[in-house]
Amino acid sequence: MKSQLLPKGHKKLIHAWAFYDWANSVYPLVISSAIFPLYYGALTLVKNDQGIVINDTVKFFGFNFNNDALISYVTGIAFIVISIMSPLLGGMADYIGNKKNFMKFFNYLGASACIGLFWFDLDNLLFGLICYFLGLIGFWGSIVFYNSYLPDIAYRNQQDQASAKGFSLGYIGSVILLVICLILIMFYDTFGFESESLPTRISFILTGIWWIAFSQYTYAYLPKGNRKGDARTKDLVLNGFRELKTTYKKIKSSVGFEPYLRAFFVYSMAVQTIMLIATYFGVGEIQWAEGEANTGLIISILLIQLVAVAGANAASRLAGKYGNINILIVINIIWIGICTYAFFITQPIQFYITAFFVGLVMGGIQSLSRSTYSKYIPEKEKDTASFFSFYEVTEKIGIVIGMFMYGFIAQVTGSIRNAILFLILFFAGGIFLLLRLKLKIKN
Repeated sequence: MKSQLLPKGHKKLIHAWAFYDWANSVYPLVISSAIFPLYYGALTLVKNDQGIVINDTVKFFGFNFNNDALISYVTGIAFIVISIMSPLLGGMADYIGNKKNFMKFFNYLGASACIGLFWFDLDNLLFGLICYFLGLIGFWGSIVFYNSYLPDIAYRNQQDQASAKGFSLGYIGSVILLVICLILIMFYDTFGFESESLPTRISFILTGIWWIAFSQYTYAYLPKGNRKGDARTKDLVLNGFRELKTTYKKIKSSVGFEPYLRAFFVYSMAVQTIMLIATYFGVGEIQWAEGEANTGLIISILLIQLVAVAGANAASRLAGKYGNINILIVINIIWIGICTYAFFITQPIQFYITAFFVGLVMGGIQSLSRSTYSKYIPEKEKDTASFFSFYEVTEKIGIVIGMFMYGFIAQVTGSIRNAILFLILFFAGGIFLLLRLKLKIKN
């Protein structure tokens, strides 16, 4: 499909950009949050007739791992790779002006890895974890370049709304595919399947196909990028580092830019960890009735996704009235309340209540964090991939710390409840840094 050039601020361009959220959000929902965690748990947990877990260890490379710890370690390693890779790639993409091609590469890598999960079972544990690993690399790698387009396609007064639109489309689109997958799984016998396993694994294929297919609409309208150098240069990597260094100097010299990045790092550490472990928490810590765990968890995830649409749009409107930083502070305060409540929950109804409020603030904090960062980038800047690579690295390093902390606590104590207390500290730290940022800007 040939790319169509539209001017910055054009509604069709903004919609095409936001539509990539529709395409890629099936990955974090199906793979990170819903079907894959349940499938992984079914493979790696041994339960008695009452549904109580009696063995949660997995043998990998001759060592016994807690099943939650193993997947969290793989996740953490993937984010280390992303953290190292994305700033360099952002600088290179800005230098040679083809960030759309970089975005496509990671898109197709991640989608192909999702399809590869079809063959994941205990006999192919290494292969499955490699696919899971590459899926993470592909998803988050493409997000670096996707986010970097926001200041390119929308003016400052459009960015909060554009960011919210992206997340809203993502939540809705991912729910549609999840419902399709659930119908295949829940009514497997109607469709001629012998068990739930095959339609579950088919869900991974559908995720990859959905991601690739719907992204084509976005690519039809996004500009290629702004060339700064010769794409054939021999020292492209060196130029990538130079671009990175230049961008960092601009961040440090801009009032409030670096302090906001610090605040985002701290609270995002908790937000992203919660998003990644929520389903695993529900599997291991909630006392579901026999046969209700999978259904209950899926209902909770759907609830989060649907409520998040309202949360993202409400945060955008409130930010326009009260200011982005003020609303981010309030959202962080609400997160502390959610974590405090979640520490004590054991019953499904309590988990549903938690899911409702998680969805409400998750949509708001993700959307508003992205658009707030975008507003700090000087309007004259054309090389936005380098700027957003810092945003992504800040988020990913936070995820690495959060996931390794979660894995360590799960490994040592056998429960992740105590990790929630650490997450509260991160939200409190985010509030403190955001308040300092307000004072810095005021003075």
